[in-house]
Amino acid sequence: MSKLALAIDVGGTKIYSAVINEKGEILSDVQKRPTPKTFQEIESAFRDIIKSFEDSVDVIAFSTCGAVNNSNDRILGSTGNIAKEYPNMDFKSLSKKPVFVENDANAAAWAEHVIGASKGMPYSIMLTLGTGVGGGIILDNKLYKGKNGAAGEMHFKMRTDKHRKCTCGSYDCFEAYASGTGLRLTAVEISEDPDITTYDVINNIKRPIMKKIFDKWQDDILNGIIGLANIFDPDCVVLSGSMAEFVDVEYLEQEANKEIVTTPFKVVRACAGNYSGMIGAALLALGVK
Repeated sequence: MSKLALAIDVGGTKIYSAVINEKGEILSDVQKRPTPKTFQEIESAFRDIIKSFEDSVDVIAFSTCGAVNNSNDRILGSTGNIAKEYPNMDFKSLSKKPVFVENDANAAAWAEHVIGASKGMPYSIMLTLGTGVGGGIILDNKLYKGKNGAAGEMHFKMRTDKHRKCTCGSYDCFEAYASGTGLRLTAVEISEDPDITTYDVINNIKRPIMKKIFDKWQDDILNGIIGLANIFDPDCVVLSGSMAEFVDVEYLEQEANKEIVTTPFKVVRACAGNYSGMIGAALLALGVK
């Protein structure tokens, strides 16, 4: 009989939950609620969600914002978009069933590796292009987390002149250029219009100035992909997130493969779906490889 996980995806604004099986199939309605503002309210929400499903599942699987330790039971640090005490959450105490915790980008990368765009590829990197940039790395069919669990953060330098401050507090990180926020900042710089938005760029892409802005943003993504490919020599780079639908994956693959010093690789769009974080966390918690 297939084992089941109650998967809970925790973001700064929303919490999703659903029951998922070993095939990555969502078996229940996906429940959604706003992320509470305080630590106590978040903990109460977790207990409320778990109470409804605890007796019918084998494990509780969290996909969460923030880096997660290698024991998969603690958050290593706050992400700034959730209660500052969140890293103090004692996840194991939330249920009588086993509790498994993983970073949301890592979980999504695992979902793509098992059932999605990088299935059958032992080496892959996933980039989640949204308001920020998330990352997950699969090496030799294993999720790579580093010595303490914090690997995969996409905050390597794109330039050195402290031109653009990043959400991490440093300057000129890949995230500050390749994200949706990065697109807006690039648009402001090129257009000299402080009120321009990412929607203005995307919706008016045929206008020469908007095309110039978009091409600069996409080439910033390209340069990051080239660096990652040279370091990890992957089978593929998977692009997910709300901004990934706008990029030209064929262009990125073609141009990157012209410049890398490693072996050719593919650039593909994620296909595990909007709930890939929950699915990946469930598959990891259930031991599915």
